This record gives sequence, structure tokens and C-alpha cells, in this order.
Amino acid sequence: MPRDYILALDQGTTSSRAILFNHSGELVAVAQQEFQQHFPRDGWVEHDATEIWNSQRSVALEVLQSHGITAADIAAIGITNQRETTVLWDRQTGAPLHPAIVWQDRRTAKFCHELKEAGHAPEIQEKTGLRIDPYFSGTKLNWLLDNVPDARTRAERGELAFGTIDSWILWNLSGGKAHATDVTNASRTLLFNIQEGCWDEDILRLLNIPESLLPTAQPSSSLFGECEIEGLRGLPIAGMAGDQQAALFGQNCIDASKAKNTYGTGCFLLRPTENGIVHSQHNLLTTLTCNTDNTLGYAIEGSVFTGGAVIQWLRDGLGIIKRSSDSEALATSVKDNGGVYLVPAFTGLGAPHWDPHARGTLCGITRGTSAAHITRAALESIAFQSADLLHAINEDYISSIDELRVDGGAANNNFLMQFQADLMQVPVVRPQVTETTALGAAYLAGLSTGFWKDVTEMASHWKTDRIFEPKISVDAAAAQQSRWKKALERSKDWATN
Repeated sequence: MPRDYILALDQGTTSSRAILFNHSGELVAVAQQEFQQHFPRDGWVEHDATEIWNSQRSVALEVLQSHGITAADIAAIGITNQRETTVLWDRQTGAPLHPAIVWQDRRTAKFCHELKEAGHAPEIQEKTGLRIDPYFSGTKLNWLLDNVPDARTRAERGELAFGTIDSWILWNLSGGKAHATDVTNASRTLLFNIQEGCWDEDILRLLNIPESLLPTAQPSSSLFGECEIEGLRGLPIAGMAGDQQAALFGQNCIDASKAKNTYGTGCFLLRPTENGIVHSQHNLLTTLTCNTDNTLGYAIEGSVFTGGAVIQWLRDGLGIIKRSSDSEALATSVKDNGGVYLVPAFTGLGAPHWDPHARGTLCGITRGTSAAHITRAALESIAFQSADLLHAINEDYISSIDELRVDGGAANNNFLMQFQADLMQVPVVRPQVTETTALGAAYLAGLSTGFWKDVTEMASHWKTDRIFEPKISVDAAAAQQSRWKKALERSKDWATN
């Protein structure tokens, strides 16, 4: 019987989603469920891994049932996920030993500082493409082994399993039969050698991590396992990638003339290298891109920790807006930001600053400052941070991009996209399907199961929705960024403890 759809499971930082795509790469149906964020201490961010799994399973079944679709209509499942978030679980029971430590979490800042002081940063960056930072999974896993009672002893006996969220979802989908990850997620752990394509024994020894904990790393488009969940039983799990690499794949950014930026909880800007590894000279990361065989591809990446999450903060923390979508109308109700600049360093600053001690800062407030000015400053902060990334990336390549392709929820905000084009001085291109993270996972699963013939067929589905051309001068853009940089400096090195 013909199989009409690919099911993409998109497990994000604030919600789990399930999306159905058809042969034309069109979004057919979506189900979404938010889950709770936990902040037990300043700089700590946790998720309930069981809640994540339950929400992901729930939306996967919901999207089929609500549209009268059964597993017989599905060709394969693809998984994409929030990266770096770390789960440690019991192989026998499948129960997590501790809440998942989220990518935004900064609890290992002291340990990272000690590693850098001991001189390990150059070797680790050479092998992994990453900086020593609490962002990545390796030091989070080290913390779990040292702080969860009996965890290290049990890990050395082979009783425990580690995974980022992709591995956790796969384990549960497969009924505990598959413990694997793909190369893109592996490349974000601080434990994976991106030159050799394997877990690095020297780094594992340095961080005191038993290799028996680790999942098998395999190509992004390959068979990871078979689903054992009622309602989805028997479906091949045939594609997997970290959310940002999945978006790069879904955006069809295959050469260095284009970059993509995803506007989600954070913002993540990636530009392919084309000719192997490029080590950034401007505090950016080298990361692996999605692959369909054992060939390794690379990109330069910049990461903003707080992007769309600043709008969620306006909604849930301050109550300035009722819905995230209200932010655009409120921001454009004033002619400018009124001299207000917001640096949303709620959990520190990512690239190119890498300051885990930075904290959120609001500058330029007067008696005339309104909720509209603060909302506008919040939206502008997303664009300012992303522009900082692109400027650094362009300096590494010694050339600018031709266009920036955008996706994620906030990419639908026309004010933000126009301001982004103005700051970057390049066209910002929004596709018709902005769910390109999930689409990338669907493409990976579809390619490995023959749902799509090849990458050329897949690329033919990409279509433009709108192009935002720069409307201000280079000098005007530079003046805006000059004020932003002053605010940025005031946010740094605040949480000195």
C-alpha cells in the first residue's frame, strides 16, 4: 500500500511537536504540547525527561488521530531535537536518575573554568570544534556522575545510559532496544572527534566518562530502529538530527553563499564550510552537518541562548502581552525603541561573547518608557544578537553571504525580519514552510526509506514566501549596533559567583 506521509517528531526546549509532511514537502498537520520549565537555582535549567517523552508520544498519536491517519499511511519517522540537553537513565527500568540538564544550564561554569585554566581548551576545540563551555553535554554528564548518588559506580558497571534528547526519544520509541544518536547530535556533546567521526578516548578520560554510557553514532539519514509504541508500531525510525542542523538541511543551504538562522527559544546561525573543517578565529563553533552516508560535512555556527524566549518572558514573566503573536503590533505602535535596549542574557551570553556570568540588562529607561518600548527592545535584541553572529561568521570566511534563510516561530514576525535585514545589510528570505527543523528531519527519514528519490528532488520543494530587503543605510545600521554594544558591555560578568 502507498505511504503518503512522513512523521517528524520535533522535540524542542519549550514544547514537543509532531508534524506530518507529504510527498511535496508540505505541512499537512501539526500537534503541539508545551511542558514545564524548571529553574531550581540561578543559572540552572532543568526538564522532566519523563514529561518530555510523554508529551512527545502524546502529540505523535494526536496528530494522526485528529486527521484520521493511521500508521499504515506513514512511511517513516524522523526525529529532531533540542541539542546538548543531557539525560542519564537506568538501562533496565528506563527511568531517568535526575532531571534533564538543559542546554541553557550554567551549573558547570566553575568546572569549565578549571579545564581552561589547566590548558585543555586548544586540544578540545581542535578535536570537537567546540569551546569549553557549560552549554555542551560533556560537563553536564560529568556533573551527573559526580552528584547523583551511586551514578558513577553504576555507570562503570554498565547499568546506565547517557543521551541527548534524540537518544532519549529513540530509546523510548523503540522500547529500549535502540541506543543511538546521529553525528550532528554527537558533535554537540564535547566528547566527539569531528575529524575522525568517533567518540574521543582522550576527552572521555579527561572528563572521567565511561564509554559504555554512550550511544552509537551513525549517519543522520539511516535506520536507527523500529517503533514499538502502540499506534505507531513497526514504523522505521529512519532520520535524526539536532534541530539546527536539521533546519540547515531543510533550508537547502548546501554551500557557503547562504546561511540559515532559526528563531526559536534561542537563535542559531549556521553557514556551511564547503571545503572541510574551518576553525573559527572569532569565537564561533565548528559543527557537523547532516549526512546521508559516512561522509562528514561541516558548518560554522553561532548560538544565541535567549532569542524567542525573551518574548515568552514578556508574556509569562512580565505579563506585558497575552500571546507571543501580540508582540509585533505592540512593538510597531511606537516609532522607535525610545532609546531602550534590552540584553536578554538570562542564562549568560553565547557566541561570540561566551560569558556564563552575564545577566539580563535593560538600559535607557526613562519616565517616558512604555510597555511598547520594552517589547520593541526585546524584539530588536533578537536581531542584534543574530547580527553579531553573522558579522563574526563573515569575518571567518572573509566574505559575506548572499542571503539569510530564516525559520522558526519568530520568523513569522515581519517587524523582526525587516529589522534583521536592516542590521545585517543582506536579504532575509522566509520560505513558505517555516517549520524547516521538522522538515529537515522528515527529509532525512524520507531519503533513507525511498520516500524521496534524492536530495535534488527534496530541494525542488523549497519555495519563497517573502524576501525582506535592507531599507536603511550601512551607516544607520552601524549606529544602531553601536548603542547595542554599549548595552551589551553593561550585562557582562554580573553573576560573579
